[in-house]
Amino acid sequence: MRKFAVFDIDGTLIRWQLYHAMTDALAKEGHVDEALYQSTKDARMVWKRRAHSESFKAYEKKLIKSYEAVLKGITPGQLEKVTQQVFGEYKDQVYVYSRELIKQLKKNHYVLLAISGSQIEIVQKIADYYGFDDCVGTVYQQRAGKFTGEKTVASADKAEVLGELIKRHGLIRQGSIAVGDSASDISMLAMVEQPIAMNPEKALYERAKKSGWKIVLERKNVVYELEKKSGKYQLVKTG
Repeated sequence: MRKFAVFDIDGTLIRWQLYHAMTDALAKEGHVDEALYQSTKDARMVWKRRAHSESFKAYEKKLIKSYEAVLKGITPGQLEKVTQQVFGEYKDQVYVYSRELIKQLKKNHYVLLAISGSQIEIVQKIADYYGFDDCVGTVYQQRAGKFTGEKTVASADKAEVLGELIKRHGLIRQGSIAVGDSASDISMLAMVEQPIAMNPEKALYERAKKSGWKIVLERKNVVYELEKKSGKYQLVKTG
């Protein structure tokens, strides 16, 4: 019976959004319709200007829609080429806190899990690179060498997925750790003994405060670790 740690990938380990990186790479290869790509970039600028509180969510939806439109016109082989390019560029663009935590957990013989909403093709490569024992990502179905347009988003319920992984690997929750940055990670964080809200979005931040979860902020070259003590959050460590 082994302890485990589970990580989100986008914004928790990798510093950027993998759907964004993949769509940009597909555009560079000439696979994205110009008008479609421009509308995606427009949505990105709305988010960068922080035009409204839901601008990132709107951009993310547009991004995924654009990516899925492209899949219908390319082969798995073409996607693999782009995936390898993105992996090569982004595999080391990670948060120092998460990278060092992973190293320490491996020394302590934790089973490392990754549950991500990003494409399994790129999630698998990153998970292998950092020595994760198992990972889950969005699967786009294929038939006869083409993408069908159907997908399985296992991360839609991260608590359910984590429960299945715990059973599969015979893991114990004692000493368990989870790291996430968004509202979709809340159910996963609630299942472990040591939840960590990493650069949390507002919904996760509010839940973390309510539940007294550890909050970690990494900005530029400084990591701030905040823990709740006597009803108030205190800075317990910087590095």
